[in-house]
Amino acid sequence: DKLASFLDRDLLIINGDLPILRAESLQPLIETHFQAGNALTFVTAKMSNPYGFGRVVEVAPGKYKVIEEREASPEEKRIKLANVGIYLGRIRDLLEALPQVSNDNSKKEYYLTDLIEILSCQDKKVQPFILPESEEIVGVNDRFELAQAIRVLQRRRNREFCEKGVTLLDPDSIWIEMEVEIEPDTVIWPEVILAGRTRIGRECEIESFCLIRDSKLKNKVHVFPSSVIEGSCLDDETHVGPFTHLRPGTHLRRGSRVGNFVEMKKTDFGPGSKALHLSYLGDSKVGQRVNVGAGTITCNYDGLKKYETVIDDEVFVGSGTQLVAPVKVGRGAYIGAGSTITKNVSPEALAVARSRQIEKKGWARRKKRKKE
Repeated sequence: DKLASFLDRDLLIINGDLPILRAESLQPLIETHFQAGNALTFVTAKMSNPYGFGRVVEVAPGKYKVIEEREASPEEKRIKLANVGIYLGRIRDLLEALPQVSNDNSKKEYYLTDLIEILSCQDKKVQPFILPESEEIVGVNDRFELAQAIRVLQRRRNREFCEKGVTLLDPDSIWIEMEVEIEPDTVIWPEVILAGRTRIGRECEIESFCLIRDSKLKNKVHVFPSSVIEGSCLDDETHVGPFTHLRPGTHLRRGSRVGNFVEMKKTDFGPGSKALHLSYLGDSKVGQRVNVGAGTITCNYDGLKKYETVIDDEVFVGSGTQLVAPVKVGRGAYIGAGSTITKNVSPEALAVARSRQIEKKGWARRKKRKKE
């Protein structure tokens, strides 16, 4: 008795390999089915290349059948109207017709599509419904078809961002994963990948060949080309790149700048501070308005454990400096270029830790004479 109450209802059947089909695309199908009082309505599409799909043939007015690709003759394969694999039918009619489905075909398989011809021959009302957008019916049966389906989803996703006020300079080349959020008035250049739970604020600019994953960019952040940002937070008005690598745990504070070939990992980089060239900062806390010279390295690993480097506000770190952690540089101190700092530096002090320069006059001339 419980099952009997369902017999006069309708059942929607969708092939399992149609992952990008939208619910709103099925609404016209549902309306057509009920308005016409059909026993079965099946979705079709006109395709320039229907290879792999069954062909829809109207054998008589209002009478249809579907010929599967492998069963079709060369002439039938030229038919452009294809069966998509979506059906809406009355449960009672479907159950009555199912026992008549046979496996009398080359593959000895039971084709659900035979229901179309069976119901047509029973003078039940069967109607094809042409789907307007055929890109939604990409079947996914191999890796190439998977790539095609992903491309459709990505194009759809990128269009949504454009409609919400995000500028995508070349939507077809920009990869934005489903959990990414972008605020209006941000500009994304071609060949950018935004992945994971990335959040991008207003008026940001992301230039080409950047990868940003699981990161938060606040407002007016500018990322120059070929930068990689992972698990990091960039506050308002920060500048990154080109060729910068920000690894997980990095936090750039407001107005800080990180430039060419700089790598940071688990570093809190203070407001207005700069590290513009060829440096590595790992496990570090950097204060505000600090200048990190080119070639600066925090030596944070002794082979067993990571150690922290602390650089207070308004410190000037000269080029080619190695800071051997654990070490702290006090507020306003200067580190001479080429220094290897192994001890804490007092506030406002000058620390120089490098070998003394020795000059031997005439040495090169004497060396040449010896060779002669």
